[in-house]
Amino acid sequence: MLSIAHHFTETFHAEHREVRDLLLALIDAFTGGDAAQVRKLVEALSAAIGPHFRYEEEAMYPGLKPVFGAHYMDKLLSDHDDTIRNIRELAELAETAEVDTLGTIGENQAAWGIALVREILPHLSDCDGLSLMVETLPEDDVVHILATREVAREINADVLTWAGTLRARRV
Repeated sequence: MLSIAHHFTETFHAEHREVRDLLLALIDAFTGGDAAQVRKLVEALSAAIGPHFRYEEEAMYPGLKPVFGAHYMDKLLSDHDDTIRNIRELAELAETAEVDTLGTIGENQAAWGIALVREILPHLSDCDGLSLMVETLPEDDVVHILATREVAREINADVLTWAGTLRARRV
C-alpha cells in the first residue's frame, strides 16, 4: 500500500510530465509552423495547468510556507504569474498568427511562440522538486493538498479562466 505522500508524489510527477510533453509538443508544432496543432496544444496546456496551479496556490504553497519561507513562496507565485501571461500570449498568438495558404505560421511568430514556451519550462522542473518537501509534511496536510486538487479538478477551469475569475491574485 502506498503512503499518502508517495501517492501525492506520483500524481504530482505525472501532472508535470503531462505539461512537459505538451510544452515540448508545442515547440515542435511551432517549429513545423502547424497553426492548427499550436491552437490545439495551447488549449490542452491551459486545461492541464488550470487545476494544477489552483491546488498548488490554494493548498500546497501555504503548506510549504513554513519550510521555505514567504520569499520563496512569492517567487513561486510570481513564476505562476509569468506562466499565465505567457499562456495568455500563446493563446493570442495561436488565434491571430499570420497563416499562409498551407496553414503554416510565419517564422517570426513561431520563434516568438517557442521563446514563450521556453520561459515556462524552468518553472516546471523547479516545481517538480517541491514534492520532496511535501513528503515531509504531516499526513493531514498532504491529504488536504490532495483534497484541494480534487476540487480544482472537479471545477476544471483552464488556467486563463481561473486566473481571470477565481484566482485572488490578478495578472
